[in-house]
Amino acid sequence: MPEQISAGYVIAGLAVMGVITVLLRLAPFVALSRLQDSRLVQFLGIFMPAGVMVVLVMYTLRDTTTAMATWVPAVAGMAVVIGLHLWRRSSVLSIFAGTAVYVVLASLLA
Repeated sequence: MPEQISAGYVIAGLAVMGVITVLLRLAPFVALSRLQDSRLVQFLGIFMPAGVMVVLVMYTLRDTTTAMATWVPAVAGMAVVIGLHLWRRSSVLSIFAGTAVYVVLASLLA
């Protein structure tokens, strides 16, 4: 550590960063506890998961071309995710299996 910076100064800086981090992590819980009965929060709870999935699908498909090495893994991965989710209703299983199919096919076809 440079001589111009004292240990107390570093500890004080770390303490301030720690307090700010904890406060920022608590802020959403405090806000949601006050807004729990809000129609906006209920609306977001219903529609936000589907919106996030649409954004992820669009992100996945943005670099897809007509070359078989790009569209086959993407379509197969999405088909696995949709099929498994409709069959098992398990988001974790669907996402992991779809990702695995995508990665394996992308590696094999590249």
